[in-house]
Amino acid sequence: MEDINVKELKARLDKNEKFVFIDVREEWEYEDENLGAINIPLGDLQNRLDEIEKYKNEEIVVHCRSGARSGNAKKFLESKGFAKVRNVLGGIMAYNEL
Repeated sequence: MEDINVKELKARLDKNEKFVFIDVREEWEYEDENLGAINIPLGDLQNRLDEIEKYKNEEIVVHCRSGARSGNAKKFLESKGFAKVRNVLGGIMAYNEL
């Protein structure tokens, strides 16, 4: 699925649109600043798939600090059969520049 930019993400969050939102940063990064996403660090994702299995056919938006880890998370989730995964381009760094 096509990735999402931070302007589109902000607009969707502001409208309370329905999608599954996952932050793949480490816990300490998430605690410093978060956008209300579920925190599953990239390194834990493989072992925590059962937590998000129920969302396999729903739109999932993943983000991180810059978009790199979430890009890897997107590829991993797609390889596990999650069909509607989108990466936030630029991550929270780009989001904070809005």
